[in-house]
Amino acid sequence: MVIPFFAAVSLVALAACGDAHKQPAAELVAVKSIDERFPIKVGDRVVQMQVVADQKEMERGLMDRKTMGADEGMLFVYDLPQQMNFWMHDTDIPLNIGFFDPRGELKETYEMYPHDEETVSSHSRNLQFALEMNQGWFARSGVKPGAKIDLQAVAQALKARGMDAGKFGLR
Repeated sequence: MVIPFFAAVSLVALAACGDAHKQPAAELVAVKSIDERFPIKVGDRVVQMQVVADQKEMERGLMDRKTMGADEGMLFVYDLPQQMNFWMHDTDIPLNIGFFDPRGELKETYEMYPHDEETVSSHSRNLQFALEMNQGWFARSGVKPGAKIDLQAVAQALKARGMDAGKFGLR
């Protein structure tokens, strides 16, 4: 009878030791990098988006990139609504930029040209998201002002990047 008792005590002790070394599940999930693409719907189209909300990443944007896939883009997420100002310093790809309000509705689009250091500014001061796509994408895709971006997918992408979606008014 001593051996089964000793074995049971040993198993309980080993299980307890194993639990002491476990990390919470949230800590085990790898944070996605800026290079990760997230499928996010804009209007009726799914775009593979890089999602940036960090100031350094925003400043870098698409600089020095030579190409971008047909349905790929970069989404800039701001914590507060504001007027948007972008330029094409060291950017080789001709782009369109779409500006979205806090509800995720596309309000304005503009063309941007490689290495043009003239600022492209929005008219509205109530914008929170900017989506850079290859030039002509919005027209070719039929994505016009009034189209919505899937904010739930944006929130999930921010969380996967290790960011608090609530900081941006998203859940």
